[in-house]
Amino acid sequence: MTAAGAATDATSVDLRSDTVTKPTAAMRAAMLEAEVGDDVYGEDPTVAALEEKVADLFGFPAALFVPTGVMANHIGIRTLVGPGEELVCDADAHIAAHEDGGLAWHGGIQLRTALNERGLFTPETLRQLIRPRLPHTLATSAIELENTHNRGGGSVYPLATLEAIKELADEYGIPVHVDGARIWNAHIATGTPLRTYGELADTLSVCLSKGLGAPVGSVLLLKLEDRPHAVAMRHRLGGGWRQAGLLAAAGIYALDHHIERLADDHANAKLLAETLRAHGLAAREPETNIVLVDVPDAPARAARAKERGVLVSAFGPTMLRLVTHLDVSEKDCLRAAEVLARS
Repeated sequence: MTAAGAATDATSVDLRSDTVTKPTAAMRAAMLEAEVGDDVYGEDPTVAALEEKVADLFGFPAALFVPTGVMANHIGIRTLVGPGEELVCDADAHIAAHEDGGLAWHGGIQLRTALNERGLFTPETLRQLIRPRLPHTLATSAIELENTHNRGGGSVYPLATLEAIKELADEYGIPVHVDGARIWNAHIATGTPLRTYGELADTLSVCLSKGLGAPVGSVLLLKLEDRPHAVAMRHRLGGGWRQAGLLAAAGIYALDHHIERLADDHANAKLLAETLRAHGLAAREPETNIVLVDVPDAPARAARAKERGVLVSAFGPTMLRLVTHLDVSEKDCLRAAEVLARS
């Protein structure tokens, strides 16, 4: 299969991330035709349409369109956790490893972490981490989950585990924030309805600019009464934007046309892993669109591959990360595996 918009330049295959996708011609046309207004004044009809659409998909009462996934996580968590309070998350969670300490810097939030297999909590592990509210004890204010988990290799939470975690959180009376940047991939991989995922979160961030291929933007799902506070926080963080409907139109197009095709990315990731293993490399079996490869010299191997036109991420000294997306075809995956094997 050849994904829509697949790379045609035989000298370049970019597997660094699914954020490198470029808008398709049809998406660009939708952006060009978008009706716009000033979103800071709440007057952009296309932004409003996007927020309503995403809220309906997940069964949430309210949504907020923001520039980035980091901002969506930050605002969502800060509606649940105050300064000087504690959030429990995986030690390799995106909010802990890749968001520049923003929750501590801007929100005064303390993280309590544990390292989990494939980045996925079990209810038993969480029960040991949750601290009740006692005198002179910092109580757990919220739990954060990441689905799919980036550093876990695109790992997907089993639905039964999510349900058990939500039941545990409710038992302690604490909310759950889900970083669902790639929850679309979890939905396609498991068939779990998006509304089911929505029912298991108190706040939920979803990204439009990764596998869905929009150029910019994430959406935060939250309670209706928390939305005014979230809008104000977005503005304080520099996220107030004007005729953002141009970008919202890309998000709407992505939701209408690019969710089901994520199955192509998953198939290409499996092909890539199988081919890498056939070439003797220790590629882990992907659950979605992320392939982790254990090598002794990740930065050096990534640099050598780049010289041959294949871009991958060194995810540490001994791990490569390869991410399939709508600009990567089967042919690109086969070529990338061959180049990495020779690098």
